[in-house]
Amino acid sequence: MQDKSVRNRKRSKRREILCPRHACPIDSVSKKFTLFADQAIQLQNRGVSRLNALTLIASQRTVHLSGEWVEAFWCDRCQKTEWYHIKRIDSGVSHRANAYEVSSIPQELWKQVTGTIDPTGNASVGEFTKRQSRMVGFNGVKDFNFTR
Repeated sequence: MQDKSVRNRKRSKRREILCPRHACPIDSVSKKFTLFADQAIQLQNRGVSRLNALTLIASQRTVHLSGEWVEAFWCDRCQKTEWYHIKRIDSGVSHRANAYEVSSIPQELWKQVTGTIDPTGNASVGEFTKRQSRMVGFNGVKDFNFTR
């Protein structure tokens, strides 16, 4: 019978993702939101040749970007939750843990994420509706003119 410590060593290790400001471990507070490319230039920026990128987009319309995602993390030093773009950097050696590149999320990257709300808002929603949705309380009735 094997020793218990030998069996437990085969378990996968916790992802070691560090705060970009303090280099301390940060805790995930959301699920991973995967990224997709829907334009050839997005694939080209990740090292795919122009011809291959055009072929992929033409045949599949969207391409899943493996090893990249958006996730919210809590930092004990910052005392706040921040959203980060995470890229897994494979070490190339199977017995070593993966490293992760953590960066803030550029505005155009939000358009490639599935399952999240666009921070700029829906373009088809009017200003009146946006203003009403942000109002708290009953004061929203002042925007309406009632006639008798």
